[in-house]
Amino acid sequence: MPGDTLSGRRAFLKKATLASAAAAACLYGTQAHAAEFTLKYGNNLPMSHPMNVRAKEMAQKIAAESKGRVELQVYPNGQLGTDTDMLSQVRSGAIDFFTISPEVLGTLVSAGQISGVGFAFKDYSQVWAAMDGELGAYVRREIAARTALFAFEKCWDNGYRQVTTSTRAIARPEDFKGMKLRVPPSPLATSLFRGFDASPTSINFAEVYSALQTRIVEGQENPLAVIATVKFYEVQKFCSMTNHVWSGFWFMGNKKSFERMPKELQDIVARNINEAGLKQRVDVKALNDSLVADMKAKGLQFNEIDNAAFRAKLRGAGFYAEWHKKFGDEAWALLEKYTGKLA
Repeated sequence: MPGDTLSGRRAFLKKATLASAAAAACLYGTQAHAAEFTLKYGNNLPMSHPMNVRAKEMAQKIAAESKGRVELQVYPNGQLGTDTDMLSQVRSGAIDFFTISPEVLGTLVSAGQISGVGFAFKDYSQVWAAMDGELGAYVRREIAARTALFAFEKCWDNGYRQVTTSTRAIARPEDFKGMKLRVPPSPLATSLFRGFDASPTSINFAEVYSALQTRIVEGQENPLAVIATVKFYEVQKFCSMTNHVWSGFWFMGNKKSFERMPKELQDIVARNINEAGLKQRVDVKALNDSLVADMKAKGLQFNEIDNAAFRAKLRGAGFYAEWHKKFGDEAWALLEKYTGKLA
């Protein structure tokens, strides 16, 4: 073994053990025999989340329709690392697919985060018109032009994001002042909450529960389905229904890896990923709609807000003008085509 020292052997054994654990923890591996093509898909959500329920179903269909030639292995719950780890892995080809939030995608391709502009989309009719229409097509073109990655046609859903806190409920924009709030590693998310005079802190998703538990941060923001499945209600007291950002997932692939398969197999994989995404959208909305009563029973206190007051605060802070300039006129015009005038 190269560098065969005690520390070298320990490092080698540690890597081998982690690799074996990840393989053993794979949510779904379809073949009793070796498939012609094995595809690895990583995400950061629990096995119980609709994303992974549909991913398992999708893997089964891909195996069946390809007659065993393609095996899709699903690694949920951050088994392959943090969001930034998995983004690096899909870029290098170490994994084939990764579902990435616009907030994290924006660290790689600025246009990828445009759907995360604060208080932009009023409802799902605006969201899906935009993401299945010209705005989504623009983002996919930008990804393809600027990276070795590509995004499948149908965006998956995460839901509207809500704010949970341990110290005080958020009812008015000024309630954010000075609050230590976890946000994704995203300049847009950081800018949004600085517009409310909060103190946003970027923490990778896998570390959020412990950061809330130890009061490194007072609060966080995520859709209800995530708040419930990750059990943030155990370490938070209030949930303010801010609906401040719609959050989705682009199902990203490594272009070179994907194109090593014959066209007919590419078509099978792409069709099933897009179909699973459409089903997952329905699942996530239904789950989010059902969770308020359930989490109230677990002790989480809910309150509604006046969205207009928060939008006005952002407008006055120059948030929309700043991001219009950063995204550029073409992208901003496509956003406002679906949302209406923001600034």
